[in-house]
Amino acid sequence: MGSSPHAHPLPAPSTPAGRDGLAAILARPREAVIALDFDGTLAEIVPDPERARAHPGAVPALARLAPKVASVAVVTGRPAEVAVRYGGFSGVPGLERLVVLGHYGAERWDAVSDTVDAPEAHPGVAAVRAELPGLLEGFAGVTGVWVEEKGRAVAVHTRRASDPGAAFEALRGPLAALAARHGLVLEPGRMVLELRPPGMDKGVALAAYARGTGAGAVLYAGDDLGDLPAYAAVEKLRAEGVPGLLVCSGSTEVTELAERADLLLPGPSAVVEFLAALASRLP
Repeated sequence: MGSSPHAHPLPAPSTPAGRDGLAAILARPREAVIALDFDGTLAEIVPDPERARAHPGAVPALARLAPKVASVAVVTGRPAEVAVRYGGFSGVPGLERLVVLGHYGAERWDAVSDTVDAPEAHPGVAAVRAELPGLLEGFAGVTGVWVEEKGRAVAVHTRRASDPGAAFEALRGPLAALAARHGLVLEPGRMVLELRPPGMDKGVALAAYARGTGAGAVLYAGDDLGDLPAYAAVEKLRAEGVPGLLVCSGSTEVTELAERADLLLPGPSAVVEFLAALASRLP
């Protein structure tokens, strides 16, 4: 027997569209796609991204939820293999059909094969990687900045700088120019500036995935600016008659998401509780 619904109360969305989205998931779970960001949504934001790990309750909650819905997908800016490793998603009973769309959808990992499908790397990434040290050395007042190698992208983190906000603003323009010179785009986030190839974002990835699975309802949960395109994709699907629920994990650092979300949850712990509550309500 499953848990009583009263053991895991479901928070109510604040918007009519969100309430319709949740109602559609509850009524027709086998048609529902549950899509989730990783960092800040399933994993706490930490100063060193290499130490990020999924919340301890995330995998158990997803393993309970996944068999009851059409599909669960993790949509992340990280390389798919890294998200799988940091999430502990491989070889988990209940997650046999999990999909991880990495690098904003440029990569795809399927649990069924435990392999990553990915295109060739953009040559601009190597050029940017070579020029970055020299560019950063030119900012004598900016200390504590850290560069993350992401394979198909490069990210500059300012969270560990003495003044994270000032470092972020000082570097934003020069990094945007560097990205443009090499055919890349700059993606700002929560104290991070990512230089990556154009033409793919979480909205493109989510829309293609939802259509490919024939989704009858879509839930998307995220926490950062890179999740805004996914929000827009859900809003477009709603306009086409596919109910959707937009969840914001945390609402203080990135108010743009909170303003558009149907449901505000105060971080990964609350997201995990919500996923567990949803699983307990589904047959």
